[in-house]
Amino acid sequence: MAFRYLCVDFGSTFTKVVAVDADGTLVATGSARTTIDSDVMVGMDEAVADAGIALSADVDVLACSSAGGGLRIAVIGYERAITAEAGYRVGLSAGGRVCHVTSGELGAADVEVIREALPDVLLLVGGTDGGNADVLLHNARAIARADLALPVVVAGNGSARDQVVRILRRARISATVADNVLPKIGVLDPRSAREAIREVFISHVIGGKHLSTRVDLSTWIQAATPDAVLSGVELLADGTAGAAGVGDVVVVDVGGATTDVYSVTSPDLEDDPADREAVATMWRSRTVEGDLGVRWNAPGIVEAAQREGFIDAEAVAGLMDAAALRRSEPGYLPVTPNDRAVDRELARLAAAVALRRHARPHTVGAVRYPGKDLSRVSVVVGSGGVLRYSPKREALALIEAAVADPAGGWRTPERAGSLVDEQYVLAAAGLISRTNPASAMALLQRSLLNR
Repeated sequence: MAFRYLCVDFGSTFTKVVAVDADGTLVATGSARTTIDSDVMVGMDEAVADAGIALSADVDVLACSSAGGGLRIAVIGYERAITAEAGYRVGLSAGGRVCHVTSGELGAADVEVIREALPDVLLLVGGTDGGNADVLLHNARAIARADLALPVVVAGNGSARDQVVRILRRARISATVADNVLPKIGVLDPRSAREAIREVFISHVIGGKHLSTRVDLSTWIQAATPDAVLSGVELLADGTAGAAGVGDVVVVDVGGATTDVYSVTSPDLEDDPADREAVATMWRSRTVEGDLGVRWNAPGIVEAAQREGFIDAEAVAGLMDAAALRRSEPGYLPVTPNDRAVDRELARLAAAVALRRHARPHTVGAVRYPGKDLSRVSVVVGSGGVLRYSPKREALALIEAAVADPAGGWRTPERAGSLVDEQYVLAAAGLISRTNPASAMALLQRSLLNR
């Protein structure tokens, strides 16, 4: 079978491959266990064999990865409720798992907490452009003294940027420059920092994880998996010059380690400027729930669902043993109808809790953020292995049940249709869109929207 692109996702549990021709036609898909314990290329070879295809010299291999724990980001900001919050949101949108957030002047104890959080990248933010730079400069010096041996993305006060970079580079710390994530109060600009984090992920993190001894994965991997998916979601919403998108969209991706929610929404032009947040709403955003995964973190789903009032103590007792089994055997595959029903129930609860956390109002410090209005969403997409391998009717019912949440404290979609990413094309479309958006959009139309 001839094809132009082989899109590979080295996932936390499974490696997925999607073969796509130049015109956006889906040729084949396959999957296999991610072989993080040996060499991830072994799992990729098995996934390619599962797809029934063979690689040739004229195939472009495009890859993303969340293997080996994915991309872990520590955010260092000026004020927790404003610049650190801005950095936190940008880190998530860049495909990272934000493992720690700190604000104010770093002390020795703060540095040790950062070290123990095991980040791959430091995102250093602080101050609006032309504003106070004292904390940003102090933290640059603290990082330089600390010998953290981590790459730093500098995305704070533009007036102090050159000085910050000089401080870091004199200490032989890799410093990648980006535009300020919060150039002024109420304006959040994630684009430059997102690109810088992607660059650091490819150049520094992939090699450091030693995922393969057979190939240099940095020549294949274009992004962290969630970053690739967000690019696919943005394309689905926006479309291209020759093909209209679907408009406001939300995607719930229930994975083995985390449950991620992506949303692309449109600003409400009738909003009163006086009511806007100190850190502006990210109309294109992602949240990651590290305690909600149907394998590695299955017991966390049960605990979170009970706290949210989705299940009672009796249901907890019935689910917890099954959840513990899945955590102990991340490669576990359901065999009986009951096993599959338990997987679907865990996925439904994970999706429902993750949607609440993504969209409902929350407070950071003394600042109250109003949450995301998803009422105008036109399409809700479910993704993840449990949904892909469930009967379509049951997978759609799972997503629709998670979205229908009148007691969740968030504005639910009022007239949205539901879809399941059965062929795992969102990540593939995100990868292809970087060089061929028309082919990527055609892939989404044919394999997700069935147009």
